[in-house]
Amino acid sequence: MSLNTIECWLGWAGAAAMVPFLGAALLGIARGLSRPQGRVMGLARHVLRPAAYLLIGAGFFGFCILLWRPLPVSLSAPVRLVTLALGALLYFPGLVLYLWAWQTLGEMYDVSSSVGAQLYADHRLITHGPFALMRHPMYLGLIFAAAGGLLIYRTWTFVFVSISFLGLVLRARREEQALAAEFGLAWQTYCQQVPGWIPRLLKPR
Repeated sequence: MSLNTIECWLGWAGAAAMVPFLGAALLGIARGLSRPQGRVMGLARHVLRPAAYLLIGAGFFGFCILLWRPLPVSLSAPVRLVTLALGALLYFPGLVLYLWAWQTLGEMYDVSSSVGAQLYADHRLITHGPFALMRHPMYLGLIFAAAGGLLIYRTWTFVFVSISFLGLVLRARREEQALAAEFGLAWQTYCQQVPGWIPRLLKPR
C-alpha cells in the first residue's frame, strides 16, 4: 500500500470520526438550552445565548472551510509517515477522550467560553470516569485532536483550530471559578486530589 493511499484512508477515517464528535457537541448544546440555568460567571449570560451560538459557530466553521488549503510544506516519505503515525496517535485518542468525558458528564454537559461560564440550577460535581484522572479531560482531548489533525491533514484550517483551542485554558479557568463558587470545600478537595491536565502516575496519600 502506497503512502498516498495510507494518507487518503487516514484522512477519510478522521472525517468519519468527526461525525460523532460534532453530533455529541450539538446534542449537548441543544439539551443545555432547555434546562434551567444557575450560577453565572463573567459574560456568560450574554455570550451563551442561542443567537450567539449560531453566530459564533457559523463564523468558526466558515473560517475552517475558507482555510482548507494545504500548508506550504514538503516532507520526505519517512518524515511524512512518522507525521501521519503521530497525528493518528493524537487525533483519534483525543476524540475518544472527548466523547468519554461527554458521556460521563451526561446532563451536566454545557458550553462555556473564555469570557464566561454558566452552571445549571441543579448542577452536580462530576468526579468519576475521566474526571477522576484530570479535571479537564474534554479540553485535553480537543487539544490532542487539533494537534493530531494538523499532522494528518496539514492544512491552514487545523493551524487555525489549534491556535483557537489554546483558548481552552482560559475557558477552563472560568469554569473552575464557577465550580469553586458553587461547590466550595468539595471543589477544593477535588482539586487537591485530581490534577488539572496531566494525570498523576501515583495517587497522593
